[in-house]
Order: sequence, then C-alpha cells, then structure tokens
Amino acid sequence: MSTIAIQCRAAVAAAMIGIAWLPAQTAAAALDPATEAALDAAINGAHRSAANKARDSYRHPQETLAFFGFRSDMTVVEVWPGGGWYTEILAPALQADGRFYAAQYSVNPAFGYQREYFGSYLSKLGGMPDLYRDVIVTHLAAPHELEIAPRGSADMVVTFRNVHNWFEQGYGKHAATLGFVAMFDALKPGGILGIVDHRWPDASNEDPGAENGYISEERTIAYAEAAGFEFAGRSDINRNPRDDHNHPEGVWTLPPSLQLGDKDRAKYLAIGESDRYTLKFVKPGM
Repeated sequence: MSTIAIQCRAAVAAAMIGIAWLPAQTAAAALDPATEAALDAAINGAHRSAANKARDSYRHPQETLAFFGFRSDMTVVEVWPGGGWYTEILAPALQADGRFYAAQYSVNPAFGYQREYFGSYLSKLGGMPDLYRDVIVTHLAAPHELEIAPRGSADMVVTFRNVHNWFEQGYGKHAATLGFVAMFDALKPGGILGIVDHRWPDASNEDPGAENGYISEERTIAYAEAAGFEFAGRSDINRNPRDDHNHPEGVWTLPPSLQLGDKDRAKYLAIGESDRYTLKFVKPGM
C-alpha cells in the first residue's frame, strides 16, 4: 500500500470526528451553451432506451452534471460505470471536444455481477462504434489496479452509486481508502470529484459494511478529505423524501431492482428510486 493510502486511512477517524455539520446546499453553475447543447443531444438521443430515459426523473443527469461543473471540453473519468447508464450521456457529450475514460472493474473481478456488467458494457461500446469509438477503458480494482487515468490528467472524476460498495465484504480491506486516492491522483490541481450515492441519514447508526446499500454523507466526506480533497458543496437534486431507508432488501428493494418481485410492488414503485446525496469536491492546488 502506498504511503498516501496509509496516511489517508489513518486520517479518516479524525475527519469523522471533525464533521459536525454539513454546509448548506450549493447552487449549480449555469451550463455554457456548447455544453448545454451537447448534453441535450446526448440525453435525448435515439441511442438511449426508453427505460433508461424514464429514469431521468430520478437521476436528473443534466442538473447533476451542471452542479458538478461539467463542460463538454473536459477530460472526464467515470469510475465503475457498470452497465453504462451515465456513459450513454457522458461519452457523446464529450466526443467532439473532450476526452472520456471509463474506469471499469478488473478484467477478472471478484463478483459475478461485475463480470456481467463489464461484458455488457464492452458490448455496448462495440455495438455503436461511431458513438463510443473514443471511450478509453481503464480499471479500478484495489489494491493493484489504481491508475484510472494518467496521473494529473483529468478535469473531473464522477462516480454514481459506487462508494458504498467499497465498504462491503469482498471488495478489499482498503478499497474505500484506495478508491479515493486513485480518484485524487487522476485529477489535475483544481479538478472536480462528483459523487452520487444512496444516502443513509444518520452517520451514528449506519452499517459499517454498507450491506443495505446506503452510506452517509459524513462518511463519504471524511474519506474524500482524508485523501486530500476539499469539500465544495452538496445538492438535493437527487434527494427522495419518500424513501424511509428501511427496506427488506436494502436499496435493491426499490426500483429499478425491485428484488421482492411482485410483493408490495406498487408500494415500492410509489416510493421510486432511492434517496441519494450529491456531493462535490475539489483537488486543491490552483
């Protein structure tokens, strides 16, 4: 393990103690005309399925990316894109003037779902070569595959509903620490880290292993700051007050997973997708 990773892990406990409050919601920056046009074209493109477009009402892609400060001329890394829901938006929006890295799972990951998503992701890229020809696929797999992009090359790193995984059994003892270090290392000074994940509302009683899929803002902020990031703000764009965070199969009880099948299906459809936090960080140095 690198020296910075050891220092990061050691600093987390102190950082958690130091977070006694969360700053007020930060307003999103206005998109420049070129970026707005690129995002509109990507979000409304025919390459996106009706099912994926239907989730826009829960995931708010344009508003979320605007909050992070996304521009269509940036170098952007998406960490663990999974099946590629956000890649369908990011890759086309960056194709003309930017650069896009997809930091996927290892080629030989520990979990079956990762193999499934990785395979389907590569098929997605290969199935539309004109749209995805410029996507650069890298890997994030602690503890050995940590170069998600050339060091200091990225303007922005984003990851959606992944941080909680790094605390679960099977991902590696230091997965969260090393994940944040990898994202920090990839960014230029002044670069932006944007995170969305399932929100656990009370850091004092959250599951240390995040087995229910939820994680607190406080814990996420602590790990980011321990890696060297500065907290730059939060948004309620992806908050869902109907989610009471108490479900038999955790967040996977809710759509789109609906792991209980037809049992109480109408109830969970009425709740909608999970309550999520949206956090923005900056790598200092500019």
